[in-house]
Amino acid sequence: MSRYANIAAYRFVPLDDREALRTRLHDAAQERGLKGTILLAPEGINIFLAGVEAALQAFCGQLQQDPRFAALDIKWSHSESLPFKRLRVRLKKEIVTLGLAGFSAADSPAPYLPAQELKRWYDEGRPFVILDTRNRWEIEQGSFDRALDPGLSSFGEFPAALEGMADLKDTPIVTFCTGGIRCEKAAPLMKRAGFNQVYQLEGGILRYFEEVGGAHWHGNCVVFDDRGALAPDLTPAHTTAS
Repeated sequence: MSRYANIAAYRFVPLDDREALRTRLHDAAQERGLKGTILLAPEGINIFLAGVEAALQAFCGQLQQDPRFAALDIKWSHSESLPFKRLRVRLKKEIVTLGLAGFSAADSPAPYLPAQELKRWYDEGRPFVILDTRNRWEIEQGSFDRALDPGLSSFGEFPAALEGMADLKDTPIVTFCTGGIRCEKAAPLMKRAGFNQVYQLEGGILRYFEEVGGAHWHGNCVVFDDRGALAPDLTPAHTTAS
C-alpha cells in the first residue's frame, strides 16, 4: 500500500473573501502536515495537495463544510513519497490563466461527457474529434488516440488556435485536459465562437484513468509535481515497467 495520498480538485465559484480563506486553508493544511499548492482567484479554487490519506480526508471534509466547496470533485492517486516539498496557498487573478478580458466560464457551460461514455464512443467507432487542450510538451508524453493537438505552448494561446478549427464547427468535439480545469474554459469559449457540439471530458484524464484505465490512451499523463507523470494505473510513470 502506498504511503501517501494525492488529490487534485477545482471548482469555479465566486470567491470574495480570498485573504481570509487563504489564511484558513493554509492553517488547516499545515496542521495536518499536507504539502502542495492551493490557488484562490475571484473565479474559484484549484487544489493540488499530498499527505497521509487520513489527514487529506479530514482536510477535504473540513473544506466541504463550506457550501461553496460542497460539490468539489476530487481526484485521488497514491505515491510512495511526497511529491511536493512545501505548502503554498496563493492568490491569483485566474485559477487557470486564459487572459481573456470579460470572459466567464459560467456564461456558456458545455455538457460533461463521462469517462465510460468516451470509451463507448471510441469502442463503437463513433465519429467525433477529441481535442487536447494541454500544452504541446504535455501531449508529447501521452494523449488519447487520434487526439487533435492545437499546438499550444501555453493555454493562453487557445483562443487564437480556434481560428484554425473553423471547419469543425458542426462536428462533435470532446475537449480534455489533465483534471478538467482547462476545459471548463476551453469548451465554453468554443461554444461562444460558434462550435455547435462541444463536450468536456468529465474529470479529465485523471478521472478517465481512475474509471477506465488506459483504453484508447497511449503514453503517460504529465502532472505538475515531483512525480512528473502518471501511468494509466495512476502510479508514478517512472515506477512502471517498460
